[in-house]
Amino acid sequence: MNVIEEGEFKYVEQGQGETLVLLHGLMGALSNWNGVLDHFSKKYRVVIPLLPIFDMPLKKVGVKGLAEYLDRFLLHKNYGEVHLIGNSLGGHVGLYYYANKKSQTKTLTLTGSSGLYERAMGDTYPKRGSYIYIKEKVEVTFYDPKTATRELVDEVFETINNRNRVIRILAMAKSAIRHNMKEDLKTMHLPVCLIWGKNDNITPPQVAEEFRDTLPNAELLWIDKCGHAPMMEHPEVFNKLLDTFLEKHV
Repeated sequence: MNVIEEGEFKYVEQGQGETLVLLHGLMGALSNWNGVLDHFSKKYRVVIPLLPIFDMPLKKVGVKGLAEYLDRFLLHKNYGEVHLIGNSLGGHVGLYYYANKKSQTKTLTLTGSSGLYERAMGDTYPKRGSYIYIKEKVEVTFYDPKTATRELVDEVFETINNRNRVIRILAMAKSAIRHNMKEDLKTMHLPVCLIWGKNDNITPPQVAEEFRDTLPNAELLWIDKCGHAPMMEHPEVFNKLLDTFLEKHV
């Protein structure tokens, strides 16, 4: 994966065609989208910006700050209309961005998105020194614990044991609660695809159903035996569902 650096922006860009912008979650990374990148870059331009959760000034850390960063990035790249696809916090950032910049967004896809409710890890961070404990918390993200690879657990463990990063994670978690999107959803008339794991423990199925019932133009698609990150746990199924949705709107 070739990461491009331009000023304040770090991102991956691959392929040609209409632009898909993939937004990772709070503990996520560019690699979370590997399966999506490989599949969709054959017929779309796929872009994955690295959200600067741990690099931005503390007073800017929050859903609004990340949405403003996304706005600067998209203006810098001048893509025009884009299809936003967000997992967890990335979905929340996409929602907030669209609520304020409607003209730039053609469709929105949410998978395990925050914005209404989520069970966060934040209140359990005092135990951050225990590798086994962190491993268990990462495994809960998925239906199949084997999806939580040693590399993934190591990344989270390193993050959790960095005091400056923990401060930002807690600030971001509070921001996500503060920026509840319930009232904004009613005004979002663009096509929205909700791709949800039936076994999501972080943003449970009832969250997906509330998104579907509140958004004016949303469809909800389930993936069985799947947790909070469908594009990682069942990439082929996720890609097929997203493919079908996008084909209706390109």
